[in-house]
Amino acid sequence: MLISNAYAADAPVSGAGGTMELVFMLVIFGLIFYFMIFRPQSKRVKEHKSLMSSLGKGDEVLTSGGILGKIAKISDENDYVLLSLNETTEITIKKDYIAAVLPKGSIKSL
Repeated sequence: MLISNAYAADAPVSGAGGTMELVFMLVIFGLIFYFMIFRPQSKRVKEHKSLMSSLGKGDEVLTSGGILGKIAKISDENDYVLLSLNETTEITIKKDYIAAVLPKGSIKSL
């Protein structure tokens, strides 16, 4: 009497418009992933490989652990470097842990 009957609404028509929007969004997310994550990381890896290939005896380097040293010996066959911290102390590290090559005389200026 005072309450009206409730009827179900017609089902919405789903067409190719929803599918195209989904594909478009996936393409946009793929491009964002490529330009913000994958491309900068591959660029960083390429720069680090060129740094590793340019290392030479006598270069002053900074390791990823924060150690400063001068390269005393490079072993090409097993990718290890002998770093001289001072006249008496030498350590062996893996080439991958070298973060940067410093300008000549950097260690003495400290």
